[in-house]
Formats: sequence, structure tokens, C-alpha cells
Amino acid sequence: MSSLPLFTVLILDLGDVLFTWSPDTKTRVARRLLRDMLSSETWKAYERGRLSQEDCYSRLAADFSIHVDDIASALQKAQESLRVNTQLADLIRELKASDDALQVYAMSNISIPDYNVVRQMPLDWAIFDEVFPSGLIGERKPDKAIYEHLVAKTGIDPRYAVFVDDKPENVSTARSLGMHGVVFDSLDKVSTTLRELFLGPLRGAYRYLRANAGALDSVTDNGHICKENFAQLMILEVLGDESLIAYSEAPFIWNFFRGKPLFYDTFPDDFDTTALALTVLERDPDLLAKVMDEMLHWTDDRGLLFMYHDKTRRRIDPYVNINILVLFFRHRRGRELARALDWVIEVLDQRGYMNGSRYYTSPDTYLYFMSRLLACPFDESLQDRAMPIFVDRVKERVGVPGEPIDLAMRVIVCCRLGINDEVDLKKLIAAQLCDGGWSEGWLYKYGISGVKIGNRGLTTALAVHAIQLASK
Repeated sequence: MSSLPLFTVLILDLGDVLFTWSPDTKTRVARRLLRDMLSSETWKAYERGRLSQEDCYSRLAADFSIHVDDIASALQKAQESLRVNTQLADLIRELKASDDALQVYAMSNISIPDYNVVRQMPLDWAIFDEVFPSGLIGERKPDKAIYEHLVAKTGIDPRYAVFVDDKPENVSTARSLGMHGVVFDSLDKVSTTLRELFLGPLRGAYRYLRANAGALDSVTDNGHICKENFAQLMILEVLGDESLIAYSEAPFIWNFFRGKPLFYDTFPDDFDTTALALTVLERDPDLLAKVMDEMLHWTDDRGLLFMYHDKTRRRIDPYVNINILVLFFRHRRGRELARALDWVIEVLDQRGYMNGSRYYTSPDTYLYFMSRLLACPFDESLQDRAMPIFVDRVKERVGVPGEPIDLAMRVIVCCRLGINDEVDLKKLIAAQLCDGGWSEGWLYKYGISGVKIGNRGLTTALAVHAIQLASK
């Protein structure tokens, strides 16, 4: 499982990122020729600190048939063209001011003489916790050794580091070590990305989820804590981070509750939670087959699936049938539930979900569950039958008032379909609370009493996923 990123480290290149310069030096060394020199093996050895400046210039003169004085003049002019990227420097200062724990490092391919020149530039070098020039380390990007040197020297966890460089090959190496790589191709674009990662709504959401990891319990609308499995499994499916959640493993059929049921002494196992668990978690294929075989025995005379593994509770719910269908379609057995599939598509077509169901409160949840079903890759006929109706029903929901959990699900579904839903995205972001999370919303309810159950962790996880998808 991947871990949820809470970035605490920023690593930046110097040349063409924090400093701009011009290769058009107005000397005898043409712009293209200067670029070729700076990418030569001789220059790379110089950047590793293995050649003196004099030896480097002499070798370049021999390699490129240019007089040493012309090379020195061109490089001197290039140094004089150096300018500080003040907008980026100001942003780094802003990021550090917003988070005392943020570590900022510079790592650059630069010779010791050139580094000494750069250090005289009017940049507030205090924004860096440390600078790693290749000339002092003896290694250069994109070789892993210089990245590993920085990691070992600072003790950072690469998974929580953002790496910014203008060269894609340097970013690729950073990513291979687990860092979040950002290619510096536009100041505005990179500034927006860094703000989102370190200042935006995702930053607060990550902090909320991390701070409450393992304790993201559901609550009822009458004030009770509800320890249950379903929301935990939904969080896991959305974010892929098992360290955030807590669930009770089941050997065969799963139960909604973890431990003692709320308001009951005992509560029957259910196929809704079971289907979600076996869809999200990796389990033995033989076990999966046995569970699905068991589910097939729990249908009514119309071929619709029951909610509970209990003969005294013969409840049927279209939302639940969708989730069971997802499990079957993921394992290429969807055709065994043809009648259930017909029903959930009919409910979709007739808008039978608009007032929720016995166990679920929102029409947006129905559409979200349907999007999971339609993402199953093994049946083109399912797409042909349901997708045109589905797209129309999703478009009908855009801009409709809803709780944050509804908005998040709606934005996710729209992103999956390529539908622009900026209006709901703006509402969702505006609904973020001061602690970085979102309010619980009401996902499901007790069938008899109507007591509603929601989960802040789930709403926050869905909001995170919605914002991530929309940002792409």
C-alpha cells in the first residue's frame, strides 16, 4: 500500500530554477556551443570537483577547438547574467514561515569556483537548511549517489520530500528514491504546485488524517461513536494507506461493526461490507471463490441479493447490490448476477435512488457506487447498457446542494467521466474546517430507527481524492 504524503521536505535545484542565466554571451563562443560545453564529460568532471578550473578550461579548449581565453570570457559573461528568481525565493520563504518543521535544501550540479560565485548573489541563503553542491560532494545528478548522500546526511524520509529540478532525468532519479518529483518548466505552474503541496487544502487534510490515524471512527447523528469496518475500507480504497485505518479481519463473511455492535448485543454479518473488503483487500483466490459462491445462495426469487447473512433479515438494497456486483465483475463473474445488474441499472434509469434507500442516505452515493461498477474492465456490454444513462444522471447532480461527502463523491465521479464540475469543487474546498478535515456527512443509517452514521475521515479522504483528481 502507498502511504499518504505529508510533505515536510523541499529540495530545489539552483541553476535554471532559483537562478536564471543567459547562454547568449555575445562572445566568440556561440550559444549552442556553450550549451554543448556545459553538457560535456569534461564539464561534468569539473562539476564533480575532479578538475581544477584551469584544467577544465584547457580541456574544453582542446575538445572544442576554442581558445582558452574565449572560453573564460564566455563563462564570465554567463556568470554576470545570473539573476535570482525572486518570486520563487519569496515563495520558499513563505512556505517556511507557514511551517516551522519544513526543511528546505538546495542540491545543484555546480563546480566549487562557480558555487563560490553564486554564494555572493543577493539571495537570502538562510531559507536553506543546507546546500549540497556537486563539487563538494564528488557526485552529480542524475546519479543516485548524490541523492543518497543528501538523504544520509539529513536523515530525511524520501517519501515526504518534494524535489524540483528543470531536468526531467534528475527528477526521474528523485522519483526512483520515493520522492515527489516536480519538473520546473514554468514558474507559475511550479509555484501553484508547491502551494498546493505545502499550503493548499491537501496539506491541511493530510495533517488531519495523519493526526487521527487509526482513530478515524464514525459517529451517529445522536452523538455516539460507531466503530465499524465499512468506512475504514472505503478510506483504504480511496487513499491506499492502511496505516490510517483500523478494521476487524473476518475469516469468511464480514461484519459492519468492529467489536461490540452499537445499540445491539449482536449484529449479523453482511454482504455489503464483505464485498467491499474483498474488493479492496488482497485475499486468497480460493477464499474469494467460496465467499462469492455463498453469496449466490442468498438471493430472492427475482435474483436480487440480500443484505445480511441471516435468514431472519431478508433485506434487499440497490446500493448493496451494486457493491456485490463490483466484487463479482472484478473477478469476471458478473454474468452470474444478471438480474441484480438489470435491477441496479433500472434504478439508475428511473432515478429510484433520489431519496436514498433503507440503509443509504444520498443519491450521490448511489452514483459513486455505480462509478465503481462501471470502472470494472471485464464487460463491455455493461458499459454499453449503463454508461449513457449514467452520464446523464451524473450531469443532473452538478451544482445541486449537498453535504461535503456528497460534493466529494460528485467531483470524483465527474472527474472519472471527464465532466467539468468546478462549482461543486469550489464548494467542497470552501467547506474544509480549521483542523484540515471535513465534517462527517451522513453516509448510511440504521434501517429501523433511521439513526444516521457518518465519518470525518472518510469525507476527508474523499475530498482529498476529489481535489487530486480535479487538479489533474
